[in-house]
Amino acid sequence: MMTCDDKDLFKEAMEDVKPLKDWSNVVFLQHKPPCNGRRPEVDEVEDNFLVTGYVDAIPIDIPLSYKQDGIQQGVLDKLSEGRYSIEASLNLTRMPVETCRQNLFAFIRRMQFEQRRTLLIIHGKGRHDNSHANIVRSLVARWLAQFEQVQAYCTARPAHGGIGACYVVLKKSAAASSENRERFARRKC
Repeated sequence: MMTCDDKDLFKEAMEDVKPLKDWSNVVFLQHKPPCNGRRPEVDEVEDNFLVTGYVDAIPIDIPLSYKQDGIQQGVLDKLSEGRYSIEASLNLTRMPVETCRQNLFAFIRRMQFEQRRTLLIIHGKGRHDNSHANIVRSLVARWLAQFEQVQAYCTARPAHGGIGACYVVLKKSAAASSENRERFARRKC
């Protein structure tokens, strides 16, 4: 049983404690060992370059699809067939647009740092083209295309959310690309 002195000591010890960031909407599906790179400082503020403002809503019946120039069609085909294993997901359903923007930016940055490449973004689906969920879906499509690290994205398979979610593939890190080149060079010898 705690005495009054114990409670006072506890309150005094805990007065400068701050709650952790809310990552409850991020699900990690696979453990990856940390890389040797420098971890960004928590206090370091990155400019969120994702554009806000008016967006033409993408009709609900049109699936999302995008690939950067130079990315083979086979990558997008495999992605749309769900043949890449999902390494992490982000749920943006029922969130205000600005919160979605901030969470997506932080999520992509974090996944890039942790060298996770295949992601699932759950944005929700609405019944009408101008519903909030479809506006978020349209904004997510615009925002993902603004990331240099995003190679491709497309609408998810029905088992992963269908029209209410999308798969995303990020670029490999420089270290992973170098490792692949070395591995394939050894095969040729």
